[in-house]
Amino acid sequence: MTDFQRARTPEQRQVRRSTILATAREMLSEMGVSELSFNRLSERAGLAKSNILRYFDSREAILLELLDDEQKAWLADLGPVLAQRTEPNAPVRERVAALAESVAESLTARPLLNELVSAQASVLEHNVSPDGAARYKRAALDNVRTFATLIGRSLPELPESGAVEVAGALVMLASSAWTYSQPSAAMRAAYEADPDLAAHCIVFRDAIEHLATLLISGALASRTR
Repeated sequence: MTDFQRARTPEQRQVRRSTILATAREMLSEMGVSELSFNRLSERAGLAKSNILRYFDSREAILLELLDDEQKAWLADLGPVLAQRTEPNAPVRERVAALAESVAESLTARPLLNELVSAQASVLEHNVSPDGAARYKRAALDNVRTFATLIGRSLPELPESGAVEVAGALVMLASSAWTYSQPSAAMRAAYEADPDLAAHCIVFRDAIEHLATLLISGALASRTR
């Protein structure tokens, strides 16, 4: 393995961190989260594991940082889309539909984000330091607030607290829907063999659009009670 010279300046350390993250991202385009091991990452990055551990305390810490990067990139792209598609003076129902459709479409275009979110609670949060966990959770809360702000711009009828609740719930729904929309080979065969079972085969984009519509409509309805 070719080892880099030790990074000594803040700029060099940032380059090293970026290299590790970029390598992990590239590997995830070829394999699932469960297949990306620390050994494989070390080999691909050309760094000893001890060198990677200077920047991240575990494989999961790397993946959580990637998840945060993916969430921020998704929200940065979603904002202009919502601004373009949501007519401020349109009826509420039309704005809800535009919001749900845009969220579903944008999430469908980001499989890595969905893959990481679906593994977050069950895998990624289980092998990080307390400091790393707190750092990620603070970033995740910031992302939920950003998402809530975008929702609020499309639906000013929702109070800030309601928009935050909707944003957090949509992230959790996306995590679950993605998992169910990625059946095993055996399940796919069962769906194909028995049409009655095919109803359990979830299409991610359709599921998110439907669930988002129900969730947002429910939040608005509870606001008017």
